[in-house]
Amino acid sequence: MTPFLTLLVRDLRLAARSGGSAALALAFFALVATMTPLGIGADLKLLAQVAGGVLWVGAVLAALLSLDRLFQGDYEDGSLDVIALSPLSLEMVALAKILAHWLSTGLPLTLLSPLLALLFNLPQAGTQALVISLLIGTPAVSAVGAIGASLTLSLKRGGLILPLIILPLLAPVVIFGSGAVAAALNHLSTNALGLLAGFAAGSVLLSPFVAAACVRLNLAG
Repeated sequence: MTPFLTLLVRDLRLAARSGGSAALALAFFALVATMTPLGIGADLKLLAQVAGGVLWVGAVLAALLSLDRLFQGDYEDGSLDVIALSPLSLEMVALAKILAHWLSTGLPLTLLSPLLALLFNLPQAGTQALVISLLIGTPAVSAVGAIGASLTLSLKRGGLILPLIILPLLAPVVIFGSGAVAAALNHLSTNALGLLAGFAAGSVLLSPFVAAACVRLNLAG
């Protein structure tokens, strides 16, 4: 097994053992989706119209629950110093951690979304757009989150600052993702999915380099 796959499998195992962070994210996502219709009321048309935005915001917030531990655990127990000395570059280390976070959090949130869409009376076209947009956009959440996690690595209460750094950067993801759902509902022609894919691709390509640079600064300090 290559060092990259070894680190990926290790992080997936840690995610499964670290207090059920993935299960916590899914539970939070489900609670947001359940509570919103209770607050809005029984207007089925209104619920369908707000479904894209509510579910996208819920997915982003749910993914944030485990992002602060992306590098923090390895930094606190000294594993990150050992990993930094391994043949695997810090850029590839960051990419492995981003992929592990998406596989343990982003992908399960995407798979759960069709069930939660039923609570909003979302038609099939809207549900398909929601799932596709989450599948395309959630890797960007993990990628941008890795930058924030690496920036706050050495801060004692970095988990409190992390959302303030990440959420403004993720505004395009929410806008394009919910826009794709709204366009599908209203039968409009839009390039929201293309813009979302472009943002996600740029985030995944650039974030390992930015996160690695931030990790080096924290380790050097």
